[in-house]
Amino acid sequence: MEYDNMPTSSNIEDRRGQRGGAMGAGGLGIGAIVVIFAISYFTGISPQVLMSGAEMIGVGKQSAPPQSTKPPDPNDPTVVFLSKVVGGTEGVWAEVLPKQAGVKYQPAPLVIYEGATRSGCGGAQSAMGPFYCPIDKKVYLDTSFFRDMKAKYGGGDFAYSYVVAHEIGHHVQDLLGILDKVDNIKQRVSQTQANAYSVRVELQADCLAGVWANHADAKWKILQPGDVEKALATAQAIGDDRLQTSARGYAVPDSFTHGSAAERQKWLTAGLKSGDIGSCDTFSN
Repeated sequence: MEYDNMPTSSNIEDRRGQRGGAMGAGGLGIGAIVVIFAISYFTGISPQVLMSGAEMIGVGKQSAPPQSTKPPDPNDPTVVFLSKVVGGTEGVWAEVLPKQAGVKYQPAPLVIYEGATRSGCGGAQSAMGPFYCPIDKKVYLDTSFFRDMKAKYGGGDFAYSYVVAHEIGHHVQDLLGILDKVDNIKQRVSQTQANAYSVRVELQADCLAGVWANHADAKWKILQPGDVEKALATAQAIGDDRLQTSARGYAVPDSFTHGSAAERQKWLTAGLKSGDIGSCDTFSN
C-alpha cells in the first residue's frame, strides 16, 4: 500500500506507556455496568470481556486520574502510518458523506494504547480488539493487534488500514444515525435477533471500509498489487465461523456478531467496487 500521498491527521492520541490509573476497592458501580452493556450492544463485544477490562483499570471505582496523553512522536513509524490512514479517512469522508448522504463529516480521533486504557464506554483492553466508542466518538486500538494480525494472518499495510477504516465506518454509521436506530431495536428483541442486527452493523462497516478504499485509491493511488487480496484474506480469517471453528471446533451461526468469512468478504468487495454508500445496505440484503 502506498500511503505517503494521503494527508496526515492530527487526531491521534498516543497513550502507549500510560497507566490506566490505580484500582480502588469495591466492584463496578451500576453506572459503569450500564455503560458496559451499551457498548456491548453497539460493538458486539462480550459484556464479560468489557467488565474484565473495566475492572482491570478501575472503571467505576475510586482511582487515580490517568497520566496525560503524550504528543505523538512524528518520527514513530506506527504514528506516521496511522496518521496517514486516519488522514485518508478524513479526506475521503469529508467529501463523500456530504455528497452521498447530505451529512457533514466530523473526524473521530484514534486512540492508540498498550495493554489497557479508558474510553467513554468504559475499560479498553487488548483482548477486545479495535473498537469504536459512540459515547466519546473515538476509535481505540491496542497496537499489539497489528503484531497479532501479522503473526496470524500475514498482515500488510492495506489489511491494517482496512481494520482502521472498518472502525471509522462505525463512526460514519453513528453520524448517519444508524447505530442509535439499531440499538433501540436490539433492546426490544431476543438475543438471537440482536446478534443478527449486530452482524448487519458489522458487515455494513466492512462495506464502508471498502467505500473508503475505493475513493482513497482514486484520489491518492494507494493500492498496490496484492493489497486487496491481503485485505480479503484478513476479512475471511476474522469471520465468526472461522474464529469459532478455530476456537472450539464448530460454529454457532445464531451467536455470530460480526458475520461469516464469506459475508465479510462479500461486503468489503461491494464497497470497494462501488464507492457508493448506497451499496452498503446490509439491512435489506
